[in-house]
Amino acid sequence: MLHTVTLGSYGPAVGAVGLGCMGMSWAYDPSGRDEDTSAGVLRQALDLGVNLIDTADVYGPFTNEELVGRALAGRRAQAVLATKVGFVAGEQRLRRDGRPEHIRAAVDASLRRLGTDHIDLYQLHRVDPEVPLTETWGAMAETVRAGKVRMLGLSDVTAEQVRTAHEVHPVAAVQTELSLWTRDALAQLVPFTERSGIACIAYAPLGRGFLTGRFRSAQDVPEGDWRRGNPRFEDAAFAANLPMVDRIRGVAERHGASAAQIALAWVMTRGRYVVPIPGTKNPAFLKENVRASEVRLAPEDLQVLDGLPEPVGARQ
Repeated sequence: MLHTVTLGSYGPAVGAVGLGCMGMSWAYDPSGRDEDTSAGVLRQALDLGVNLIDTADVYGPFTNEELVGRALAGRRAQAVLATKVGFVAGEQRLRRDGRPEHIRAAVDASLRRLGTDHIDLYQLHRVDPEVPLTETWGAMAETVRAGKVRMLGLSDVTAEQVRTAHEVHPVAAVQTELSLWTRDALAQLVPFTERSGIACIAYAPLGRGFLTGRFRSAQDVPEGDWRRGNPRFEDAAFAANLPMVDRIRGVAERHGASAAQIALAWVMTRGRYVVPIPGTKNPAFLKENVRASEVRLAPEDLQVLDGLPEPVGARQ
């Protein structure tokens, strides 16, 4: 069984590895989606102790929350359910919407789709530059006072933005991209959350699948997959980044583990309150991810992993 950690200083107990649900409905590998399989993975996650379940209203849009709600029916109490607000899907691209009236309408819509009377962790997906953060956060604080939400979180923010929000209402968690090839948050944000007792939820901890070694060329990425447009997955950058995976595999071989397990184990060493949420819709990959919590990296392993070069290409 997966060991637990607290979601920040005062949060609930969660599995040391969570589950990101975006790829079950949106962005990744559209031909490989199957809602019945994904629902089974969600229920299997709970069986394995993976109880931090992360979704967002914009995934689909809306269909991922509906999928999660159906899968958790009858087992809602076992999950620490996290969703997000602040993006609106337009015809051409996503746009940010942090207006208080949008927050108020969106939380009720998320509750309906999720089939629940409360959200454990409600996160601002992105700060809207057109709306003062204090106004957006104030509206989110209203959802807590109304009993619709238990805790509030932020995603892809600076330490200063966390401080601003925290003055209005406590910030329970900050979500940020964090992996062996995306380490920007380690400079300021992760140390700040650690000192403040705020949970750090690491999304894309497997480098959007690249660090697992599953893909050996850009052409291995499925047609229609969002990653086809990601700069790090373009032909020249992909080839330049592959040696990074080979070095991770070298560490994995010493542990009798997979590259994915080593990548996740490294993320878990970044702080007491860091919880990776790798996404998968594959039952075997879910089990593999859970077992990453059993890997204990030695100092010589960390020396290799910490010394990996910067990736080629913007993270986007």
